Amino acid sequence: MKAARTSTIAALALVLSAGVMSVPAYDAPASAPPAAVHHTSPQRVELSLDQAVKLAQHRYRARVVRAETQTQGGRTIYLLRMLDGAGRVFAVRVDAASGTIL
Repeated sequence: MKAARTSTIAALALVLSAGVMSVPAYDAPASAPPAAVHHTSPQRVELSLDQAVKLAQHRYRARVVRAETQTQGGRTIYLLRMLDGAGRVFAVRVDAASGTIL
């Protein structure tokens, strides 16, 4: 019984090792040129006023009651006046280029 188990294990090891040995290794072609890297300037996509309003309303769970667009130092800033459920009014500034709440 022990001899049958040993021979079965040996046969299984031989079959498995033969399968691994038969897989060819991948070699990259020696004449392939290196991949070209193209550097492009990032396109500037600004957040729309509607998107800024939705972002602020979702984040603060409040309603925008007034919205203005301002330019500061070449950047577009949205100034949003908000009203929360408790009746408090507060202002939120959103950078149009990054979507960051300032």
